[in-house]
Amino acid sequence: EARRQRRLLLVVVCVALLLDNMLYMVIVPIIPDYIAAMRGGGATAGPSAPGGGNGSGGGNRSLLPARYPPATGGNEDVQIGVLFASKAMLQLLVNPLSGTLIDRVGYETPLLAGLAVMFLSTATFAFAENYATLFAARSLQGLGSAFADTAGIALIADRYPEEPARSRALGTALACISFGSLAAPPFGGVLYEFAGKRVPFLVLACVCLLDGLLLLALAPPGAAAARANMPVGTPIHRLMIDPYIAVVAGALATCNIPLAFLEPTIANWMKDSMGASEWEVGLTWLPAFFPHVLGVYVTVRLAAAYPHLQWFYGALGMAIIGASSCLVPACRNFGQVIIPLCGICFGIALVDTALLPTLAFLVDVRHVSVYGSVYAIADISYSVAYALGPIVAGQIVHTMGFAQLNLGMGLANVLYAPVLLLLRNVCQMKPSHSERNILLEEGPKGLYDTIKMEERKG
Repeated sequence: EARRQRRLLLVVVCVALLLDNMLYMVIVPIIPDYIAAMRGGGATAGPSAPGGGNGSGGGNRSLLPARYPPATGGNEDVQIGVLFASKAMLQLLVNPLSGTLIDRVGYETPLLAGLAVMFLSTATFAFAENYATLFAARSLQGLGSAFADTAGIALIADRYPEEPARSRALGTALACISFGSLAAPPFGGVLYEFAGKRVPFLVLACVCLLDGLLLLALAPPGAAAARANMPVGTPIHRLMIDPYIAVVAGALATCNIPLAFLEPTIANWMKDSMGASEWEVGLTWLPAFFPHVLGVYVTVRLAAAYPHLQWFYGALGMAIIGASSCLVPACRNFGQVIIPLCGICFGIALVDTALLPTLAFLVDVRHVSVYGSVYAIADISYSVAYALGPIVAGQIVHTMGFAQLNLGMGLANVLYAPVLLLLRNVCQMKPSHSERNILLEEGPKGLYDTIKMEERKG
């Protein structure tokens, strides 16, 4: 029964992460036309509107448009950039609070609250009629993500304490994140084309509601009383100054910067440098999904066979990301640019799949096995990259150039890879000076302590 429940909880978390990333990307084919229509920019927010303000007719609009399509005016560019960044910005601000709250009240209740906020955000998107409402809906999504994403990943780490099951479960969650980002643009584009702008959001809202009801059935609020037996997790500020956790957080932020900075800039560069067509720009990121899933699978299998080399898989991923980033400006056609983008996503999969379980292990052996705050730190690392991307990347390209942007990102990843050598002895750490001593010093608090001590003995 416990195995079945944790598998169902894994399904709930994966659906929540899938929904979050689909909502993040589903507005891509809709938002430029929508903002232009609200501002009276000559476009019509409907199935016949041109995509991205690029002058092409509705019949030629790609169903997989660029992630951050160019707008018709500078002010509109700023509006779209701020709108996309607002989610990550609010997530960045809320994560320290959400991680602490999750540590105190458990994982299921914050996950349910996050799904409820995401449902409200999705419904608001569906019925938004002005930019302020869109901005509020996007910010609400960031608030929901700060709870749902962090609580969901922490719940997986808690319910899968043993390796390699933990790496497999976290790898499954990462694959759902990648699939959500891939599936959202065509999903939104097709439904927007044939059913109008509200339908994609209403479909996502219904799935979110069903996911919340399933979670409610698996973990009703009355069952949360067992949380009182669990120890209080290590405060987030103490986790932040842990040198090993700081190294992992820095790696997660650095490896995601190329993806976050390329998404809003590569479409314009492809049009200017190689005369890319609409369908080429729209399909730019589609092939990268497959090497990402391959990277997750390879890392999970390698981690199961050679768990002491997790740091090496992360360092190798950062080296691949760095080399791929430097190759992007040298591409001269659509076929060539796909190769380094696939390399970037493959490298990100290596880093994420190797280092996310490492965070949970570090908490197990150096602190208390409560995972809300440590995965809030991981979410902060992602949010830093994605908050800066839509706003800063375009300015860097404008002042320094696209090639310099990529060379800088590639160099940062290559230089950071050797830092992961500091993690090479992590697998040899024992919990002798961490949770076991804390439990003995503080005295038993209930069934949770007994169970955890038995797990350590096992």
